[in-house]
Amino acid sequence: MTLENMENVEVFDSPGKGRGLKATKELWAGDVLFAEPSYAAVVFDSLVQDVCHTCFKRQPKLQRCGQCKFAHYCDRTCQRQGWAEHKNECGAIKNYGKVPNENIRLAARVLWRVDKEGGAQAEGSLTSLDQLEDHVADMPEDDLKELKVDVHNFLDFWPDNCRQFVVDQISHIFGVINCNGFTVSDQRGLQAVGVGLFPNLCLVNHDCWPNCTVILNNGKIELRAMGKISPGEELTVSYVDFLSLSADRRLQLRQQYFFECNCEHCTKGLKDELMTAVKVEEDGAKPSDDLIKEVMQFSVKALEKIEKARTEGNYHEVVKLCRQCLEKQEPVFGETHIYLLRILSVLSEVLSYLQLFQEAAGYARRMVDGYLKLYHPNNAQLGMATMRAGVTHWHAGLIEVGHGMICKAYAILLITHGPSHPITKDLETMRMQTEMELRMFQQNEYIYYSMREAALQNQPMKMMAEPGEEAIKNLFRKK
Repeated sequence: MTLENMENVEVFDSPGKGRGLKATKELWAGDVLFAEPSYAAVVFDSLVQDVCHTCFKRQPKLQRCGQCKFAHYCDRTCQRQGWAEHKNECGAIKNYGKVPNENIRLAARVLWRVDKEGGAQAEGSLTSLDQLEDHVADMPEDDLKELKVDVHNFLDFWPDNCRQFVVDQISHIFGVINCNGFTVSDQRGLQAVGVGLFPNLCLVNHDCWPNCTVILNNGKIELRAMGKISPGEELTVSYVDFLSLSADRRLQLRQQYFFECNCEHCTKGLKDELMTAVKVEEDGAKPSDDLIKEVMQFSVKALEKIEKARTEGNYHEVVKLCRQCLEKQEPVFGETHIYLLRILSVLSEVLSYLQLFQEAAGYARRMVDGYLKLYHPNNAQLGMATMRAGVTHWHAGLIEVGHGMICKAYAILLITHGPSHPITKDLETMRMQTEMELRMFQQNEYIYYSMREAALQNQPMKMMAEPGEEAIKNLFRKK
């Protein structure tokens, strides 16, 4: 795979940020600024038997490498395509006698490629691995200890017959992986299944309200414009999900990426008031500060319990905990409060998974209404949430609202994912189906409900993976 459209961007010194990328021409919403294959990528440790190690598709009955018994593939075609990257890894695993963690596997793949091609800047690339920041000097003591353990284990794993790298070179690669490892998604873009390095993407600086978004499509990451971009304008993406208070986003960015975010939304606290909104009665009365604090503390503890139950697959317990939390939150929090929205998101998703669609639809609609007031109008998370809510409404038999949400989601995903992405294609099929059903519903409700039951039995819409799996929220993989 080769780089595409690199003429649309150029490197420049961004004030206060170091190197960055800027546009060389005018661009519009949905335009692809560049597409980049991974320099190297690996499947997460937890999914090595469930995801193809070449194309990252998630599916049952994968074929296992006959030599190392570790790598898994869709078929012989994927195995042959992935052999160039797996060859050295396969021999090293056999000699080592066990499989190292994903960080070590990724570092090894990176250095095998460096050994093969040299450390020079690849053709068409705007940077080399040596030029990327590793922030090893900025790491806290615990992270530095973990890095040293990885380096030690890497040296045990690395074959004697391969080019030997010095500790500083190996530490640099681990540092780059730590702060620039990009989340690789499955074929539909719904679940995080691996981590990879994309050197040119690393040049794009952060903004909490960015002008670009990143998506993995057909094996490459695409940097896509979220709106009009003028020539010379800096290109930015958000490294973290926007749905947190500015102080919390700043803390996360400082801890993980070692910089202070000075974007407009952080310095002015934009949207913070909405994210902490409280219920206001008709007479202007508001909940007391003590009550707000009490419900906030209750919500934090409840979310921890909910996450534990969801991880364990105890979805009925998740529903119970969410309902209890909502009883506390609804008299106090406004409809855009982030803790309320987090409960609505989990509850609507799990209820849909349990096929309790009528109840799920109500929570999903409230969630989307809140998201619309907080997220950028072309935010990918907003598009995906709206799609799920639309399909939930369809399952609940609420075709008018469902079709409207699916159309809205389709318009967003055309920009964030593009028309060739598998999830956009799926959504286009849903949009056409619900449009046909809406016309039928408007003409004759009885015929519509009869046809709907037949559609559910023959080809039900599939809306989401199991709720316990990791959804993609942050651009870069968190350790």
